[in-house]
Amino acid sequence: MNSIKKKLIDKTATLGVVGLGYVGLPLAVEKAKAGFKTIGFDVQESKVEMVNAGKNYIGDVVNEDLEEIVKSGLLSATTDFAQVASAECVCIAVPTPLDTYQQPDISYVKASAESIVPYMHKDMLIVLESTTYPGTTEELLKPILEKSGLKCGVDFHLAFSPERVDPGNLIYKTKNTPKVVGGITPECTDVAAAMYEAILEAPIHRVSSPAVAEMEKILENTYRNVNIGLVNELAILSNKMGINFWEVVDAAKSKPYGFQAFYPGPGLGGHCIPLDPYYLSWKAREYGFHTSMIESSMMVNDRMPEYCAERSSKILNRFKKAMNGARILILGVAYKQDIDDYRESPALRVIEELEKEGAEVVYYDPFVSEYREHGVVKKGESELTAELIESADLVIVTTAHTNVDYNFVQKYAKAIFDTKNAMKQIELRENIELL
Repeated sequence: MNSIKKKLIDKTATLGVVGLGYVGLPLAVEKAKAGFKTIGFDVQESKVEMVNAGKNYIGDVVNEDLEEIVKSGLLSATTDFAQVASAECVCIAVPTPLDTYQQPDISYVKASAESIVPYMHKDMLIVLESTTYPGTTEELLKPILEKSGLKCGVDFHLAFSPERVDPGNLIYKTKNTPKVVGGITPECTDVAAAMYEAILEAPIHRVSSPAVAEMEKILENTYRNVNIGLVNELAILSNKMGINFWEVVDAAKSKPYGFQAFYPGPGLGGHCIPLDPYYLSWKAREYGFHTSMIESSMMVNDRMPEYCAERSSKILNRFKKAMNGARILILGVAYKQDIDDYRESPALRVIEELEKEGAEVVYYDPFVSEYREHGVVKKGESELTAELIESADLVIVTTAHTNVDYNFVQKYAKAIFDTKNAMKQIELRENIELL
C-alpha cells in the first residue's frame, strides 16, 4: 500500500491547510476533528493568534469545536511555512479574486505554492481548493512545485478539489458536502480521495483530471449566475408590465419537475457566483471563444445595483422627494441572509449608487456592525429603532435577514423598497414596493 495512504488510514499523517479564511478554517477544523494533527498556515498574524487562542472568527465553525481541538493539540496555526516539512498533505485554500480589469488574480495561489516549494518532500500530497480557471493546477501549480526537484506523479501527488462552502447553510457544511477530486495521475486522484474519505462523511466523486474538477466548479456557479440573470431580467420586465414576479416564480415552482426556482435581487454577492464566470470567460478568450450567454447574464446581474437605485429614485419621486438629500436606510449589507460575510455584496454597490446621487445613506445589519470598502470603514446603526426607521425617507431591504422584525419596519417606515421579498408575510402593504 502507498505509504501516504497507510498514514491516512491509521491517522498518523500530519495535514496542513494554507489559508485560514471562510474555506480553510472549517477544513482545518474538520481535519483535526477527524483525529489528524493539523497545521494551519496564514500570512495574517492576527488569524494565527486567534486560532491558537481557540477564538473563532468564521460563522460556520462551532466555537466549542475550535477551542477543544486547539486545547487537545490537534490544531495549531503558524505563519512559518517551514512547518510544511512535517506535513504529508497540504491543501491550498486562499482567495482568488478578480483584479481591476475583471481578470483572475491568482497571485495568492502562486505565492502559496512558492512558499511550500522549499519544504516539500517525497510522497507528499498537495491539493488546490481555491476556485480558479480550468488549467490552473496543471499549467501554474505543477511547474512551480516541480521547482523543488521532485517530479509530480512520481515523487509527489497533486490534485484539485473545489471548495463547496455555502456560508450560513444549516444543512450542508464542509463535513457532509460531497467532494469532487481530480488528480494529475490516477494515483494522485486516489491519494487525494483517500484523504477526504478519512475526514468527511460525504461521498467522494473522482474525475479524470484537475481541469475537469476546475471546470465542474465553474459550471456550478455559472449555472446559478445565468439563471439569476434570467430572473433578474424577467423581474425588470414584469415590473414594467405591472406583474408581481415573485408570485410568478412561486407559481412556476409548483411544477414537480423541469423547473428550479431562482429569485431576483439587487445583484450577486459572495466570493463565487459573481466571480467564477469571469474566470471562464477570461480563459475562453485564449481559445478565441466568447461565452456569450454567460457574459449576457453577467451584464444583467452587474447592472442590478444601479437598477435598484433608479427604482428607489422613482419611489422617492412619488413622495415629492429628490434622491439628492434624501435619507435612506439600508437593511442588510451581508451578501446573503443570516451571515456576517459582505464580500462582493450587492448592497454595497447599491449604497455607492445612492450616494453618487447625493443621498444620505445609513444602514442596519444585525450581523455586520461595520464594513470596509475602498479603504473606508462605514459603521452601521447599533439598533433598529422606531426613530431610525421614521427618520428615513426610504427603507431598502437588500438582505433578507430572518432576525429582523419586518412588521416593526412596516409600521414605522414612510416607504419600503423590498428587493428580497423579505416582507412577503406582511399583510399591510401600502408602503411596500417589491423589486
